[in-house]
Amino acid sequence: MSAHALLVLYGSQTGSAQDTAERIGRQAQRRRMRVRVEALDSYNVANLISESLVVFVCATTGQGDPPDNMKKFWRFLFRKSLPADSLCRLDCAVLGLGDSSYPKFNFVAKKLHKRLLLLGANMLVPVGLADDQHDLGPDGVIDPWLISFWQKTLSLYPPPAGLAPLREEDKLPPRYVFHFLDEVPDKQTEHLQTPPTPLQPFPAPLVFNQRVTHPSHFQDVRHIEFDITGSNIQYSAGDVVMMRPCNAAEDVEQFCQLLKLEPERYFTLTPTDSSTVAVPARLPQPCSVRFLVEQFLDISAVPRRSFFEVLATFATNELERDKLLEFSSAQGQDALHSYCNRPRRTALEVLADFPHTTAQLSIDYLLDLFPEIQPRSFSIASSLLQHPNRIQILVAVVKYKSMLFKPRKGLCSSWLASLDPSKGDVCVPLWVKKGSLSFPQDPDTPVVMVGPGTGVAPFRSAIQERAAQGKMANVLFFGCRSESKDFYCGSEWEEKVQAGQMILVTAFSRDQEEKIYVQHRVKEQSKLLWDLIAKKNAFFYIAGNAKQMPASVCDALKEVFQKEGGMSENQAQEMLDAMEKAKRFQSETWS
Repeated sequence: MSAHALLVLYGSQTGSAQDTAERIGRQAQRRRMRVRVEALDSYNVANLISESLVVFVCATTGQGDPPDNMKKFWRFLFRKSLPADSLCRLDCAVLGLGDSSYPKFNFVAKKLHKRLLLLGANMLVPVGLADDQHDLGPDGVIDPWLISFWQKTLSLYPPPAGLAPLREEDKLPPRYVFHFLDEVPDKQTEHLQTPPTPLQPFPAPLVFNQRVTHPSHFQDVRHIEFDITGSNIQYSAGDVVMMRPCNAAEDVEQFCQLLKLEPERYFTLTPTDSSTVAVPARLPQPCSVRFLVEQFLDISAVPRRSFFEVLATFATNELERDKLLEFSSAQGQDALHSYCNRPRRTALEVLADFPHTTAQLSIDYLLDLFPEIQPRSFSIASSLLQHPNRIQILVAVVKYKSMLFKPRKGLCSSWLASLDPSKGDVCVPLWVKKGSLSFPQDPDTPVVMVGPGTGVAPFRSAIQERAAQGKMANVLFFGCRSESKDFYCGSEWEEKVQAGQMILVTAFSRDQEEKIYVQHRVKEQSKLLWDLIAKKNAFFYIAGNAKQMPASVCDALKEVFQKEGGMSENQAQEMLDAMEKAKRFQSETWS
């Protein structure tokens, strides 16, 4: 009797759902199943009717949207023409990854679960709703969910007779095998597609990189500009620019030393098994070790539990093996959190902490150990109508102390900050994608924008675009610590106020005894806001850090409705809900 086949399909935005899908894939291999793990959009969805056993692992992004790599699948699955019993032969399960601090918690997983049932699929277990806010993180839900999933699945799809499952510490075969070349291949010429895509980004020259916070201010924020001449990129207010950062040169060097790799050597990859998805499209074939380590492997991220799970299979030193097994077990997650997540220890630092195990590592396992560097998104802070052929962004450079000796640095912001166009040509491969904010077409509709800190970026784009189109009803609430230290674009706002293109309301929280934030200014401007929203149908926007600010601004806005509109608390909430439904209230927040 041959082994049963499991298909694991994932929709992942930041890599967590992909990591979980790969973990399920490894568990299936240990249970002697044939398994394939694939992104939903690289899978031919028409084949779903002939599959017998599938697990869907999906994240939720933005305001309850599916991740980018499952959008095509999503559109197909929700076609009205699909017959109600199309998936009646399918046994499946849905696992969602979400964060309950967002209103549309695990919206995609819930909706997918419902839709699969409507199409006749048989659900093996209830939908799993993992939550970043859980005391044990997402694993607090994933671990028990997987136990019930395997109990049910193995009762229906038992392993072949006489084959015992593999133990956790047994090494699984790598997904790919490296073949090193003796000589350096000829340089390949790359053909650019238009418009640029994640696989074929546009190499945009970085032409401007300047600090916009006062030298004495603790936070380094950069105004960065790219030249997109000849790229065919079009964008409008609210859109985002995407890019993949590179690892720092000293990290690349240390990694190659630890693993005894020669950066200038070239290799090709072959999948070890026909069920393995093809070699990652972003890796050229042949590829240099330097490209792999600098631009592909995420060596400076805080490693996930799966990293320790794979690493443990190489450990021969007893002390190191016990620690790695603890970190990869359900019981050891508190210890792992204290060792890795709390101090923000990187994967590279972990390798240095486990020298005996690192010395045993086989290069063939690099793509099993390290995830791919994920693209970062920045709200575009300029308009093509005011800055033709340019994209501008505001970047807060992430750098802070943890209990570790070396300061922690954000990979992308530190990389961007280090690029200096005055020292020679610098190109950043990028592409543009639709953002979650959209602005009204009607020239008479006023727009109210609340954007403290770098949250002002999409609103600078909107104000430039709208002013160029003759739309003058723009109100901006901007907040920062001090007028003299981090008042981004201050002189530009003053010019636009003088030209009658906008109203500016500022909150400099540390420039007086008591702290004043944007939500206080919203309450103070109750008459203006009520007039714009209730009488002139204004749109209201919030962008910025998702800690307390968005909720505080919403509360302030509801107080405005109560005070000026004579409403009860419930009525004010209903008015805000109705605005959100009509897209007259929109927010773009990040944590």
